[in-house]
Amino acid sequence: MLPVHLDRTRGVPLGAQLSAAVRDLVAGGTLPRGQRLPSTRALARDLGVSRSVTEQAYEQLVAEGWLETRHGAGTYVAADPARVPEPGPRPRVASSRPLVRLDTGTPWIDPRQSAAWRRAWREVSTATPPRGYDDPAGLPELREALAAHLARTRGLQLDPEEVAVTAGTTDGLRLLLAALPPGPVLVEDPGYRAAAATARQLGRPVLDHPARTAPDDLSGVRAAYVTPAHQHPLGRVMPAAERVALLDAARRADALVVEDDYDSEFRYDVAPVPALASLDRERVAYLGTTSKSVAPALRLGWMVLPAELHDRVQRQRRLTHDAAGWPAQRALLSLLRDGYLDKVVRAARRVYAERSVRVAAALGPFGTPAGPLAGMYSSWLMPQADAVRARDAARDAGFEVNLLSAYCRSAELTGLVVGFGGVTDAELDAALAALVRGLEGRGPVSPGSAGRRPPAPAAPRR
Repeated sequence: MLPVHLDRTRGVPLGAQLSAAVRDLVAGGTLPRGQRLPSTRALARDLGVSRSVTEQAYEQLVAEGWLETRHGAGTYVAADPARVPEPGPRPRVASSRPLVRLDTGTPWIDPRQSAAWRRAWREVSTATPPRGYDDPAGLPELREALAAHLARTRGLQLDPEEVAVTAGTTDGLRLLLAALPPGPVLVEDPGYRAAAATARQLGRPVLDHPARTAPDDLSGVRAAYVTPAHQHPLGRVMPAAERVALLDAARRADALVVEDDYDSEFRYDVAPVPALASLDRERVAYLGTTSKSVAPALRLGWMVLPAELHDRVQRQRRLTHDAAGWPAQRALLSLLRDGYLDKVVRAARRVYAERSVRVAAALGPFGTPAGPLAGMYSSWLMPQADAVRARDAARDAGFEVNLLSAYCRSAELTGLVVGFGGVTDAELDAALAALVRGLEGRGPVSPGSAGRRPPAPAAPRR
């Protein structure tokens, strides 16, 4: 008799229970290869079940390759035991509460607009989904709405067919880089870490370029990734002269400029700077996202590519069934039609403007702003030792604040990058108080020492 127990009170069919039990006996080595099993009739009698239960279990295990039947001889084990390594000790997981993140990418969403959010998803639930695979470029109605949105907010005059919906900025970057010929990608330093990681994952070398100036020589470069409206993470706006020089350099080198326009709508002082792509549509690939205006979890964005590259990318997406999810696209269409994006952006802009002043008041005595105050975060230049001390004090108080050096690859800038979008006012005040506690006890930073790593110690003589 097989050492098997069947439980009729479980919500699992008896045949499935029996096949799982015999499978475990074989995989564990209790039943070795070549072992003859009881007949289905005998096993059914031993277990007190109908013969159909044992026949079903044996047939399943024969189909999976664990058992084999020999004509006129019975049923035998056909597989060796599975070699499963002994599990090692599980690492201990800290039981402390998770840190509240003051990151650069989590937005503040006006809670007064929650009704529109729910209404959009109700509309999704009543809409008819596509019969087959989605158009890889996105819903035609959404592309039309996005074209109108970009014309009104970013100065891009587009046909809807020129817009393609993506699963976010890094998805769009991955798609367009995969469609380009081989060659390195120039990325701002310090810069968006996901952009450099995406290029490397595609096997492309990453060339660092100092983020405080625009590149004016792209010789040997296939693409240059930039954030001209609000450099990430320094906050610098690329001046008009540098924009023109960058495009001239791209034309001379036959390189593509990739514009990540991730949060240009959140300017407090003046109207948003027009997109770089508005100056040259055939030399600039434009990327946008809903992560900063709607929600990162929506995982939606858009891209506007030069015509030939657009066609190449969409052919590849069609071949691989690569498309943003239909429910999220349909919800975004409802939000655009309802004016949701305009409302949450206006409200968030006011909140960010007020919070940026509070951050500046707290950190101003200890550091130098890396760029103009805009968006949902600000970066502050200060010596690395001071930044680490402030970061550690914030962590002790339950907050996670990033060091500027974490965004650098070869650059030597140091300081803090403080996000203020994804927190409450009370959390922001508590985090700033902790940062100040970590920075107290010294005078204001002198202009010459702020934001530079201390020189490395001299190597010992051999």
